[in-house]
Amino acid sequence: MAGTRDVIILGAGHNGLVAAFYLAKAGLKPLVLERRPVAGGCAVTEEFFPGFRGSTLAHGGGPIRAEISRDMKLAKHGLHMLAPDPRLFAPAPDGRALLLYGDAATSAANILQFSKKDAEKYPHLQKTLARIAALLDRLLTMTPPEIDNPTTGELMHLLMTGREFRALGRDDMFRVLRWGPMAIADFVAEWFETDLLRAAVAARGIFGTAMGPWSAGSTAVMLLRAPADGNPTGGAAFPRGGIGAMTQAMAAAATAAGAEIRTDAEVAQVLVKDGKVVGVALASGEEISAKVVVSNADPRRTFLKLLDPVHLGPDFVVKMQNYRCAGNLAKVNLALDGVPQFSALENVGASAAALAGRIHIGPEIDYLERAFDASKYGKFSEQLYLEAAIPSLSDPSLAPAGKHVMSIYVQFAPYKLRESWSSRRNALGDAVVKTLAAYALKLPEMILHRQVITPADLEEHYGLTGGHIFHGELALDQLFTMRPILGWARYRTPLDGLYLCGNGTHPGAGLTGQCGANAARDIIKDVKR
Repeated sequence: MAGTRDVIILGAGHNGLVAAFYLAKAGLKPLVLERRPVAGGCAVTEEFFPGFRGSTLAHGGGPIRAEISRDMKLAKHGLHMLAPDPRLFAPAPDGRALLLYGDAATSAANILQFSKKDAEKYPHLQKTLARIAALLDRLLTMTPPEIDNPTTGELMHLLMTGREFRALGRDDMFRVLRWGPMAIADFVAEWFETDLLRAAVAARGIFGTAMGPWSAGSTAVMLLRAPADGNPTGGAAFPRGGIGAMTQAMAAAATAAGAEIRTDAEVAQVLVKDGKVVGVALASGEEISAKVVVSNADPRRTFLKLLDPVHLGPDFVVKMQNYRCAGNLAKVNLALDGVPQFSALENVGASAAALAGRIHIGPEIDYLERAFDASKYGKFSEQLYLEAAIPSLSDPSLAPAGKHVMSIYVQFAPYKLRESWSSRRNALGDAVVKTLAAYALKLPEMILHRQVITPADLEEHYGLTGGHIFHGELALDQLFTMRPILGWARYRTPLDGLYLCGNGTHPGAGLTGQCGANAARDIIKDVKR
C-alpha cells in the first residue's frame, strides 16, 4: 500500500472535522479524505452566480456546541457568528407579521397583537424548554449504553441522568415522558391558540423529516433540538462568509492539531482482512492502510456501498437495507436585485432588518400537513412549507452592493418523486417563487438567477443516500440506542476498526458537531485500551 496511517476519516464534513481535531489532540495522526474539491461536506459556501456567494445547502449554524467551539478555538481560526434579532419573521395571510426574538418578553409583546393568552404562555414555554433542555443535553453528549451489558461507567452516567430527571420536579418529569411520543400539532395546541404561532413552533419538529405535524413522535424531534437552543422556534445564527466559514475554521483547527486533509480524494472501498478493517482504496486506485477507519458518510452508504456486504452478517445487512433515509428536503438559492418587500412587514412598520433572521412560510398546522400529504404520494405541494434567510442583510460580503442572496429550504420535496427530478426541477423552483410571491409581490421580478438543488442532487453530488440531510430519518425507532440500528448505536460497527461519526449516529440532528465529538471520545478509549 502507498502509506500507513493511524486513522483515516472518510469525509470532511463538520462531524468528520470535529472527530479529526479530537483524535489529533489525543496524539493520533488522522488523515481526512474528502471526495469533493473543498472541505465542508454539506456546509460549504460557493459562488452560484457571478458575484453572489451563498451557503449552498445548510445556511445556519446548528449552533456548534459551545465547548466544541472553545476546544477548537474556532474564533481564532476566523469564525464569526452573526445573530440577528428578531430571529424569526412569519407573515400571516391577513397581512399581520409575527416577529419572534431571542428574548421571550420581547417576543410576547409582538404575540400580543394575535392573542393575550399566547403572549402570556410563550415565555412560560421558553423557560420550560430551557429547564428540560439541560437534562436532554446530558443524553446528547453521552454514548448510548450497551443494552445487554452496560459498563459500570454507563450505569453511573444513567444514574446521574435519572437523578437530574427526578430533580426536574413532578410536572416537568411528566411532560418529558408524555411529550416524546406526541404529534407536534397536539403539543402546540396545548400551549397556543394562534394558528401562525402554532405552525412556527411546530415547524421545528418536522424540519428535515418525513413527518407532518400530525405525525406521532414529531415532538421528540423538537426536544432533540432544544438543547442547542431553548427558544421554542430555534435559533438564527449565520457565520460571516456563509456556512462554509464554519467548516473552514474547523479544517484549520484540525490541521493545526495535527490532522491532514486531502480533497479530491474519493474513497471507493473500505478494505477488510480477516474481519478487520485494514485501510481504504481510492477511486484513483491508490490504497492507504490504517489501523482505524472512521466513516462520516451515512450508514447505508458506508455499509452497502463502501463495504462489500459479504463482510457483514445477513441480519445486519437486512436491517441496514431497511434503515429509512429517503430525504424530504430541497434547496433553492436566489440572486436578487434588491431586498424583497414583504407586505406584512410594511403593515406593521418594521424595517427590512426584520428579514435578517429566518423567514417562516407556513401559516397554519393544516397548511403544513397538506404539504406533507403531497410528499407521501411522490409529489410536492404547490403551497410549500418554506424556511428562508437573506444572509446578505447581515453579511454584505455575500453579494454585490445593493444586491442580495436568498437561501430557501423547501420542506416536503420527496426523494421518491413520481416523475424524475430532472423533469420537475424547474417546476419546483416555480412553486417556491410563487409561494413567496404571495407575501412579497415583487419578488419574481427581482430574481437575477435561481439555483435549484433537489434530493437527487443531494445524493449524486454530495453523497447523501436518499438525499437525506441528517443521514437517516429522525424517528423514535431511529434515535438514541437505535441510531442507526439497535445494537450498533455506539459509533462502533460489526467490523473491528471501523467506526461511524456522522449524523447517522446519536444524536444525529444539526450542525452541532456532537456526533463527531462523541465518536472521537470512544475511538480514543478503544485505541488506548
